[in-house]
Amino acid sequence: MQTSDVVPDPKNADVDIDVYGWVLEHRTVDVDAVAAGTGRDPDEVRGSVARLRASRLLHVSPVDPSVAFAVAPDTAAEQLVAPLEAQIRDQQREISGIREDLGRFLPHYLGRRSTGESLEVLESLEDVRGALNRASLNCTTEMLSSQPGGGSRVPEAMQEALRRDETMLQRGISIRTLYHHTARFNGPSQAYVAATSVLGAQYRTAHELFGRLIAFDRELAFIPVADGSWGAVVIREPSTVAYLCNIFDQTWDLASPVSAAAGPGLEEVAREIHETIIRLLAAGLKDEAIARRLGMSLRTARRHIADIMQELGAGSRFQAGVAAAARGLLDRGAEAEQAAEAVAGADGTVAPS
Repeated sequence: MQTSDVVPDPKNADVDIDVYGWVLEHRTVDVDAVAAGTGRDPDEVRGSVARLRASRLLHVSPVDPSVAFAVAPDTAAEQLVAPLEAQIRDQQREISGIREDLGRFLPHYLGRRSTGESLEVLESLEDVRGALNRASLNCTTEMLSSQPGGGSRVPEAMQEALRRDETMLQRGISIRTLYHHTARFNGPSQAYVAATSVLGAQYRTAHELFGRLIAFDRELAFIPVADGSWGAVVIREPSTVAYLCNIFDQTWDLASPVSAAAGPGLEEVAREIHETIIRLLAAGLKDEAIARRLGMSLRTARRHIADIMQELGAGSRFQAGVAAAARGLLDRGAEAEQAAEAVAGADGTVAPS
């Protein structure tokens, strides 16, 4: 029996309360007496008595059916809830049994999938999500994340990541995330950043990123598999994880805080995107490659390219490169790259490509 079958319908709340109050005071369910006392129609009274009995709020005497007693609501609730709680306990025991039975296979699974303790390949999205959830639960100090593509992700994955991040932030875990500049113009990404920033998460954006990365405590890192599927490579080898985290740190130092998204900050981001497209055009990259490098859709990239070609008065990419060089636009891009390389190489490590 469903709980909704026994709990009084809110649409009949007024008549049920009147009848309940009458029985509480007069201890009778005689239809005529209740109808006269409450001013309700006899048919309404009969329906109400049936509902109140089904919800355990009325107890009719087995000796005299016209005699009834009103039952305390908390007592009635206990009678209705007890079977449900018993079902929940049974289901919890069943869940524990399933986890215990299937958990025996985990060592064999990991042994087959692993290429050594330092490296593991996860082929399915479900395996990746499960591994990320376990890593977040075991995280003790910080999580670093690079998310190319303007921050656009599958809505379900974004909601799961939001719950995971909120839980870590509430435990005092430091979270830093890199996005492409285009994430500043993405509504879902803006909402995600706003929801977690108030809890202490930090976000920065860059016109180009080195790739996708999630690292926990500088001991465990996730990178995508090369085939572009939903799989991931889990890395535990200390030197490799440290190298990836160093690349993240270097990019972070050069990136723009999302807190500067309004006013001049947003104008600076737009200028960087504009100049980067000019530089990539001059380098001969195709529309698809430019869109991928900047984390924007192909349509958006082509719109920017068309505007730039018109601005430079160019009919071809070669002409655009010549015009950009003549205006000194490529020189500004080269100077920015030299500054980035100087900062990245200050500690003797390899700068991200």
